[in-house]
Amino acid sequence: MNNIVLSPDSDPANTRPTVRLKPKAEARAIRHGFPWVYADELVTDRRTQKMAPGTLAILEDGDRRAMGLVTVNPNSKIICRMLDQNAEAVIDQTWLEARLTRAHAMRARLYDAPFYRLVHAEADGLPGVVIDRFGDTAVIQPNAAWAEAHLDALVAALVAVTGVNNILKNGTGRARHLEGLTEETVVLRGTVDAALPVPMNGATYLADLIGGQKTGLFFDQRPNHAFAARLAKDARVLDVFSHVGGFGLAALAGGAASVLAVDGSAPALALAEDGAKASGFAKDFTTRQGDAFAVLEALATEGAQFDVIVCDPPSFAPAKPALEAGLRAYERVARLAAALVAPGGYLGLCSCSHAADLQAFRNACGRGIGRAGRRAQLIHTGHAGPDHPMLPQLAESGYLKALFYRLDG
Repeated sequence: MNNIVLSPDSDPANTRPTVRLKPKAEARAIRHGFPWVYADELVTDRRTQKMAPGTLAILEDGDRRAMGLVTVNPNSKIICRMLDQNAEAVIDQTWLEARLTRAHAMRARLYDAPFYRLVHAEADGLPGVVIDRFGDTAVIQPNAAWAEAHLDALVAALVAVTGVNNILKNGTGRARHLEGLTEETVVLRGTVDAALPVPMNGATYLADLIGGQKTGLFFDQRPNHAFAARLAKDARVLDVFSHVGGFGLAALAGGAASVLAVDGSAPALALAEDGAKASGFAKDFTTRQGDAFAVLEALATEGAQFDVIVCDPPSFAPAKPALEAGLRAYERVARLAAALVAPGGYLGLCSCSHAADLQAFRNACGRGIGRAGRRAQLIHTGHAGPDHPMLPQLAESGYLKALFYRLDG
């Protein structure tokens, strides 16, 4: 069997290596659309272990029947990712253009302006790949070894499908570390040298694509920003873990009387202030830098009250080992925030933790609200926007949860 790792431009199907599921591995789930094979499900002989990360291979079931074309990374717990159920598919610019065209068609139908997540990894048929679009600029996160190996073809396909002139590679984050990839952020095409204005929900946000978190802006919260804005007319609003002003600027666009944005990052708050100015909201927008838990405790000591509070923290439970501690953190956020909500006011609590499912997160929030001595009605449950589609067979692709409560007493 040929163990040579072929370049993306020389990948004839008849030279590809094969990898095989163990006899008791669940082949049916993969045939029905589950996109991953875990390391303990695959026969990992010496030949397989020597494959370079990103190698393309034919996946066979325990009876040696071909199941599709996968990318292999022997260093990852997700040892195989399904690329195409056609084992003879050629992964080149043409193949990538077809996937991008399908993804682009849906976003173009959903959004009036080209500001959205263009590719949401497995859910868009490009495992481990995230692409966010900011008008004429796109940010690629190649979080899997195969995508890193095919990056030139991916960039060419992206330009062909969207016509963007500026492309940035954001090669940072936990996912790349798990794949054994190095971290780097580099401009691949054109120029990206300043924060970009992004129109969303009636406000203008400033996205730092190079120095900001993730790709610079969280498009996934767009529908939840919009729901919070419906609650915000004439309200005093507290936006905790605000980043560049996500919920706060949307609330002001919805007619809020005032917004206080809290975040630990001075650069993020500076961008939030710039966004408030660009939106015409500066006089009603203030910021407070500091640890969110400490600021919530300080506001309680000061006797502050707000009509609407939204807390959108970073992931407290990115993986199962962190789940218990993460749920305690979510409970603490709910308790501290609930104490600051005026009677009859509203509390929004969010989680982007993959390991905490909706029920576990809802239970943690309920405990926190109860420990604050408040009674609540759950009035809305939100998820990521449609530019972050969920692959039905992969629960991890439906990570975002947003709970909105009305509090009494």
